[in-house]
Amino acid sequence: MGDKYPKIKVAAVHAATEFLNRDASIDKACALIAEAGSKGAQLIAFPEAFIPGYPFWVWSHTPVQAKALFAELFANSVELPSEASARIGEAARKANAWVAMGINEREGGTLYNTLAYFDNEGRFVARHRKLQPTNAERTVWGRGDGSDVFVLDTPIGRVGGLICYEHTMDLNRYALAALGEQIHIAVWPAASANYTSANADNFDNITETAVKYQAMAAQAFVICVQGRVNESILNKLGFADQPEKMRLGGGLSGIVGPDAKWIAGPHRDDEAIIYADIDLGIIRYAKFFADSAGHYARPDVFSFDVNQGAQTPLASASGGILPAGLLRKAEQPSEGAKDNNDVAGKVVRPPVSR
Repeated sequence: MGDKYPKIKVAAVHAATEFLNRDASIDKACALIAEAGSKGAQLIAFPEAFIPGYPFWVWSHTPVQAKALFAELFANSVELPSEASARIGEAARKANAWVAMGINEREGGTLYNTLAYFDNEGRFVARHRKLQPTNAERTVWGRGDGSDVFVLDTPIGRVGGLICYEHTMDLNRYALAALGEQIHIAVWPAASANYTSANADNFDNITETAVKYQAMAAQAFVICVQGRVNESILNKLGFADQPEKMRLGGGLSGIVGPDAKWIAGPHRDDEAIIYADIDLGIIRYAKFFADSAGHYARPDVFSFDVNQGAQTPLASASGGILPAGLLRKAEQPSEGAKDNNDVAGKVVRPPVSR
C-alpha cells in the first residue's frame, strides 16, 4: 500500500489588528481562529506582528514622535508564556487547530518580532524571532539567534516559517528545507498600503517572488499571509486624512503549492480568511526533479552550519549550546491550557556544530 501522506486544510487570515491594543487584538484573533476552525482549518496563520500591530511609524515618524508609540507598543506586547498567550492557546484548542501567530514579543526590556506557535491542544510550543529586523525596524525590535532556526515536526506535517525580509536570507531558507520543511508560513506587514515605506509600490511583487521561490526551492507548500490597514491604524498614526501616506486595505495573502502556483488567492485589501486543501503527497512529485536538501544538495561541494546557541548577556544562562528555558517552555503547557506534558509537535533543529 505504501506510506500515507496527510491531507489537511490550511487558512491564511488576511486581517488588520486592533492597533496597539493587546486585549482587543487577542479578542479579534480568537474570533478569527474560531471562524477558521469552524470551517475545518487545521493550521491557521496570522500576519506579521498581528498583536498588537506592526510599527508602521518606523518609516514615517521622527524619533521624537515615535517614542510615545514605542512605549505604547511595549506596554501592549506579549510575554511568552503568559496569560495573554494562554488566551490564544485556548482559542486554538477550541478550534482543534494549530495556530501560527505574529506577535510583538516582550522579554525583559527588549521587543522581538516573533512568530509564535500553538498546537491543537492549546499549548504554546515554539517561537521564531526574526533574525534580522529590516532597516528602520531595528529601532523597535531586537534580533533573534540560532535557536530560532527550526522546523516543527507535527502530526499535520513539518511546519516552519520566516518573517518578511528573512526570505532574502538564503541560508535561513535553506536550513528550513534541510530540516524537511513541508509547510512554510511566510508572514508580512501591509506594506503596499503604507506609502511612507520605500518599497510600497513593489512590495506585493517582492512578496509573491519570495513565496513562490520558497515553494519551488524547498519543495513545500507556502501559506503567505500579510496584514492590512484599518481605521485604528490610520487614526493612531495621524494618517486618517492623508491617503498619500497610508490607505485602508493593502496586503496580499494566499496559499502556494510546491509547483510555485497559487492554490488559493492571491487576495488583497478586504478582510478575509483564505482556505486551501493541501495534499502533502504532492511534494513527492517536486522531489522527483530536485530535492534541495537531498539528491540536489551536493554537500561535497557546498556546506554550512548553524550556531544554534541562544545569545544572552549571561553566558552561563545558555550553557553555550542550547537556549536555557526555550525547550522547557516549548514542552510545558501554557497557563490555562490542557495539563499534558506530551507535546504533539517537536522542534527539529540543525545538529550542533562543535
